[in-house]
Amino acid sequence: MSTPGLVTRPVRVTLLVGSARDGRLAPDVAGWFARVASRRDDLVLDVVDVAGHLLPASLDADDPAAAALRPRLTGAEAYVVVVPEYNRSVPGPLKTLIDSFQSEWQAKPVGFVGYGLGTAGGVRAIEHLRQIFAEFHCVGMKDIVTFPRILDHYDAEGRFPADPEGAESAAKLMLDQLLWWARALREAKAVRPYSS
Repeated sequence: MSTPGLVTRPVRVTLLVGSARDGRLAPDVAGWFARVASRRDDLVLDVVDVAGHLLPASLDADDPAAAALRPRLTGAEAYVVVVPEYNRSVPGPLKTLIDSFQSEWQAKPVGFVGYGLGTAGGVRAIEHLRQIFAEFHCVGMKDIVTFPRILDHYDAEGRFPADPEGAESAAKLMLDQLLWWARALREAKAVRPYSS
């Protein structure tokens, strides 16, 4: 039997903006996704930009930057990662951020929004993220949002995306799945706390 409060409370979703490069397009993609998500009343979005949380590769457990970020990641019930494909994989700062935490990710659902300059649209980066998050017992959403040939998705005035209809449909499908899993795991953990 489900507990009504657990089902109806909005899901806390953390949106990870996964690029820190100069000239990056990640803020445009993440901004679009945040606007789409903000139209829903069944989630609360917290945006964590990797560029604002650059962590050293050899992280000290008491690192103040990690300590400040830890409660936000712990409090999330689900994640969405906006990831560009760099050299057929994920950006280094994003991988470092993920590797800097452990239990914060465990047994939570993860959705993916990928993009790239080529036709793959970030799919190879997403496939690597699936493997990485599986190590934390996360559930990766089957349906994803991708923007192949990302520069073609800007209009003449530089607005992104030029044609939002298909992307918004894909985002809705992914978010519906993400929130289903988040609620199911919320209820399960209320009955039996997760331990790896």
